[in-house]
Amino acid sequence: MDIRNIAIIAHVDHGKTTLVDKILHTTNVFRDNQDTGELIMDSNDLERERGITILAKNVSVTYKGVKINVIDTPGHADFGGEVERVLKMADGVLLLVDAFEGPMPQTRFVLQKALNLNLHPIVVINKVDKPNCRPEEVHDAVFELFFQLDATEEQLNFPTVYGSSKHGWFNTSLTPTTDITVLLDTILEKVPAPVVVEGPVQMQITSLDYSSFLGRIAIGKVTRGVMKENQPVMLCKADGTMQRSRIKELYVFVDMGKKKVAEVQCGDICAIVGIEGFQIGETIADIDNPEAIKIIPIDEPTMNMQFSINNSPFFGKEGKFVTSRHIRDRLMKELEKNLALRVSETDDADKFLVYGRGILHLSVLVETMRREGYELTVGQPQVITKEIDGRKCEPYEVLVVDVPAEFSGKVIDLVTQRKGEMHVMETKGMIQHLEFDIPSRGLIGLRSQMLTGTAGEAVMAHRFAEYKAWKGFIPGRSNGVLLAKTAGKATGYSIDKLQDRGAFFIDPGQELYEGQIIGEHIKPGDLVVNVAETKKLTNMRSSGTDDSVRITPKIQMTLEECMEYIQQDECIEVTPQNIRLRKIQLNEEDRKKAQKMMKAEA
Repeated sequence: MDIRNIAIIAHVDHGKTTLVDKILHTTNVFRDNQDTGELIMDSNDLERERGITILAKNVSVTYKGVKINVIDTPGHADFGGEVERVLKMADGVLLLVDAFEGPMPQTRFVLQKALNLNLHPIVVINKVDKPNCRPEEVHDAVFELFFQLDATEEQLNFPTVYGSSKHGWFNTSLTPTTDITVLLDTILEKVPAPVVVEGPVQMQITSLDYSSFLGRIAIGKVTRGVMKENQPVMLCKADGTMQRSRIKELYVFVDMGKKKVAEVQCGDICAIVGIEGFQIGETIADIDNPEAIKIIPIDEPTMNMQFSINNSPFFGKEGKFVTSRHIRDRLMKELEKNLALRVSETDDADKFLVYGRGILHLSVLVETMRREGYELTVGQPQVITKEIDGRKCEPYEVLVVDVPAEFSGKVIDLVTQRKGEMHVMETKGMIQHLEFDIPSRGLIGLRSQMLTGTAGEAVMAHRFAEYKAWKGFIPGRSNGVLLAKTAGKATGYSIDKLQDRGAFFIDPGQELYEGQIIGEHIKPGDLVVNVAETKKLTNMRSSGTDDSVRITPKIQMTLEECMEYIQQDECIEVTPQNIRLRKIQLNEEDRKKAQKMMKAEA
């Protein structure tokens, strides 16, 4: 059977998953009367809620008798680890670019990986139905990008398809058609079939699946020979050791699911059951003549956070898994499939350092654990520093901001306060396109300030660039916080009296504990307030009634916003039902002692 393996790469929100929907519908994967919904490939709850792809997934369709294996990849820089490994399974890539925004930082990052692997690109300029889009300019910008990334002559001669995956049409020109067959024909014509290599069997594990019924399942592309059921094989481990094993069951991808087969040809993507103790990147090879394939290098993490048990007064009230052993086991399980993550244990048995690509990468892990019933405390994200040639260095990122022209001054001001330097300033229609070089530390907490300063109009994206010399002190948030003085229930009466002191994160009737952060102070410096005070009752008639209490609604913060908000002496308590901000030292006297000691040391 003829096969094509293709990965879809793009920036966030440029329409990858919608395109996969259209491919599935065009190739009649579903019955005509079947209700499938949208974004079929975004299968877990978090992906559906946020509208982003987090995990790379495989699906296979048949078109004109040719099997096309489609790999949907995430567009977010924080999940780059997912993209890097699955590109090994593809022979061609569909590079999806928005007809208005053009190539964005993430497009560049993934395209570079694809070109280095000599994959054949097809450029798809999507969303040409949007007002004020500029497909021709975007096409030139993509060509320019290929040129900058040292593409070969053959890669520079890429085919371009225009269209709108939402409206379900693609064409080689800007004339709308009725369906997406032009795109599918281009894939058959321009993406080469996998090279069939005879010889002893060889396959690199690029992804893994888990089934409670079958255990761990290895997924990858057979790069040499034919894989057969019940065949004895050798697992070439990352540390150079060899481990004998046997293939119990073989599956290939068909439509949205898997189908059991007796053998898999060279070049097809398959799933293998029965191999124990493997890691992503290791090779399944011939038993008599094992040869390992070089392991894919994954970019290093740039940020770490401390995960520890929940030690607040509300410990154990909501979660099922609350001990340090539970948290440790869960983090170790995550390491098996999350390649860009690292976990190291500390001197304290209750605390673990978790290293990741960025705040979103770490927050998705915390959110997933929270939904599974874990309680934990997470600290402020810190960047990872390195010593290069005897100098302290920190990670820098390229930050791209698109913002209406009237807000550009505000954006430049905010970024330069955080030690960012501007390199590019272009006008795209009504929008100013700004590019900065900024230390990763400067990005923490920048998004919320940026959205406030630009009335929610700024669109920002960033990607890791390199390690450069340490930039010195970067100011954190300017305002202090309001802290609860005593444990108890917050009352509307006391919140009403304190409204001029700042904005609150809590509602009346909420249970609090001492040292919990309940709002943002209007000035620098922290303020301890009593919000559990009730109105004193007397037998005198009071002219004011409690109906006249008008409380400003509380500020709702997502988990990422909380992570960016907290400072060094604060942490977040995460439970299945609540996310609370608190001081590490809950007692006011303890905090004062700690501050005195820090001053003495300084």
